[in-house]
Amino acid sequence: MKRQRKNALSPEVILHGYHIGIFPMADSANGEIRWYLPKKRAIIPLDEFKVARSLRQVIKKGLFEVRINCNFEQVIKNCAAPREDDEQTWISHEIMAVYTELHYRGFAHSVESYYQGELAGGLYGVSIGGVFFGESMFYRVPNASKVALHALVSRLRDRDFDLLDSQFMNENVKRFGAIEISHDDYMARLQKAIYNPTAFV
Repeated sequence: MKRQRKNALSPEVILHGYHIGIFPMADSANGEIRWYLPKKRAIIPLDEFKVARSLRQVIKKGLFEVRINCNFEQVIKNCAAPREDDEQTWISHEIMAVYTELHYRGFAHSVESYYQGELAGGLYGVSIGGVFFGESMFYRVPNASKVALHALVSRLRDRDFDLLDSQFMNENVKRFGAIEISHDDYMARLQKAIYNPTAFV
């Protein structure tokens, strides 16, 4: 794990980090930015994305409206908010500011689910070439974030993306088919995919 001094983040630094396989998170106690290089990387193979029957039914009913990049700032603010089961967050004000700037520069994107016209859930991440680096997701209404993730995967497939990086393995991404690969495997996939001349929007 590499460290960088607080307040040293910039869009250029973040993009360079993604190119070399590292990503930043803020310490929840003091806001210090730390860079992470997992020995095992979690990815969601786009061709193996698992959709539960219950989620397919929700999507079929059309309960949620999905939008892209309509409310990035609210999405990242909601992702940074304390959870019921965890009051800590790695998304500091500094993280929010620099990723919002990346959004304005066309690199960071949000996928949003709306229920009865209100933002109900969503996710955000960074797109470079044929890689989408998933950062965080939230929901206010059950299934809203799952619908957003399904929409993300569909979009990445349609645009011939190669890699959906979910960083760390957890039960949430595991249920959608996430797998862990070695650092060397990840870097080989990354260096190939990042030069894919596709675009998220």
